[in-house]
Amino acid sequence: MEYSSCIKLNDLPNEILMIILKNLHTIDVLYSLVGADKRLNAFVNDSIFTKYLTLMSSSPTGLSYSFTDKILDRFCEEILPEIHHKIEWLNVAPPSIERILVSTNYSNLRGLDLYDLSSDTAMDLFTDGSFFIRIFKNQILSLVIDIKKHKGPISASEDINKFIYTQIFTMFSNLEYLDFDPSFNNYHVLSFGVSPPNIFSSTLSKLNVMIHTYRDCLYLLDGRFNQLHTFYVTITDFSCQLSTAINNEHTTYLSVYNQFLVPLLHRMSNLEELSLFFLNHNRAFIDGDNLAKNTIRHMTRLNKFAFDIRTIISFVKLVNLPSNKEFQNTFRHFEKIQIISCVDYFQKASECHCHMYSYPYTLKYYKDITNNFTRGLFESVREISLFDERPFEHEFFLQIARSFPFLEKLILHNREPQMYYGQQWPTIEYPHLTQLDLVRTHHSYVEQFLNNTKMSLLNNVYLYVNYHGLQIVTANFTREVTRLNCSKVYSLLLHEKPEFPLHLHEYFPRANIF
Repeated sequence: MEYSSCIKLNDLPNEILMIILKNLHTIDVLYSLVGADKRLNAFVNDSIFTKYLTLMSSSPTGLSYSFTDKILDRFCEEILPEIHHKIEWLNVAPPSIERILVSTNYSNLRGLDLYDLSSDTAMDLFTDGSFFIRIFKNQILSLVIDIKKHKGPISASEDINKFIYTQIFTMFSNLEYLDFDPSFNNYHVLSFGVSPPNIFSSTLSKLNVMIHTYRDCLYLLDGRFNQLHTFYVTITDFSCQLSTAINNEHTTYLSVYNQFLVPLLHRMSNLEELSLFFLNHNRAFIDGDNLAKNTIRHMTRLNKFAFDIRTIISFVKLVNLPSNKEFQNTFRHFEKIQIISCVDYFQKASECHCHMYSYPYTLKYYKDITNNFTRGLFESVREISLFDERPFEHEFFLQIARSFPFLEKLILHNREPQMYYGQQWPTIEYPHLTQLDLVRTHHSYVEQFLNNTKMSLLNNVYLYVNYHGLQIVTANFTREVTRLNCSKVYSLLLHEKPEFPLHLHEYFPRANIF
């Protein structure tokens, strides 16, 4: 939209003009109309366009925008100084964070999303004396931190996360909401070890974190956040049991879930909203009756409960094997929550897997999907893994495409060959899939994804595959029906690879081969 459009816009009644502007990107509206004329300037100064601003190329919701240097210059020099007092929330990302934040005085700014930070940038922002802390430490009430994967060792990443987390509560004295895991990625994990930082907050009411162990959960829920009423937590390491003393509360080797997590949740009497995600290796199932008895009935203020809980039990520890119907029936007390559950028995692994979750599903990943997968729509999910001891057929992959419309990464683990390997089926499309891991599969699944009569891949696919399976499916890199999809691969990582034949590069003309 250009200034020349202002005359036509000015001919429209207020109601129609507002409808049009609401359907445009906020950056376009502000960039084109701030300062255009008195009437249009009044429109774009409405809180609809100024209260919540995303000033970066990729938004936290996944939408993209061409936020060029020219646009940035005008925002920092003209637009932000004019609307500064109306801005309450900013989403910003490198490399323009500092320039945007120091371009004017954001007197009413209360929330910040610092998106796509490198570890170095995050450390600089939260170091004592940084411009960020100097300007905003007493002002910010809500903070969202998104840090990219650290290229160094995991221990270094954990140290960085711990440092930033500590600095946040040390410096931001009025913080009410912290989201330290907006992307649900493992590299956001907080691990406090045996000497956690001695920090408290009497203002924090909402917290979203990914933590390493139950010990870390114990630390978070020991009373140091006495106003906490909304808690989103993902626990990544579920194998440990606790024998430690934190804040003089001594523990012994007992069931972690029953003896630690449940009693701690009981003590969080202010909780109004709880999201709980974890994997349970136990001697018994955590089912609906267990959750109702140990959680819901004791948390009287709880009005919203979301969860994703998996239980894995060895056959030797099972006495009674519940059916899917019996397990689903244990959620009869959850009248206000839609619960989906699934029980799978894997004879070769001698294990029983049980998965239960609240729906709608909110996580960005969904692990170990089997043939028992219950249909539904999972718009938040970007990464899935598929696992079964029974074959996945074409209809299964078609259902996966329908249920996960924004899927970007797929990991497949199935050694059983497809039963209907050679039949013709409608072509499947995954419109956002760019990462495909087929290493731990029978070669029939390599056929499933590379045969262009069965699957249509994007033009920028990362493929991780076993060399010998790939060789079989492509007829030693000569087969025509797999050539098109192979030409779309831009990065090919081969497992158990011999010396490459010369014509491999011809078959994957765009790919970097490793």
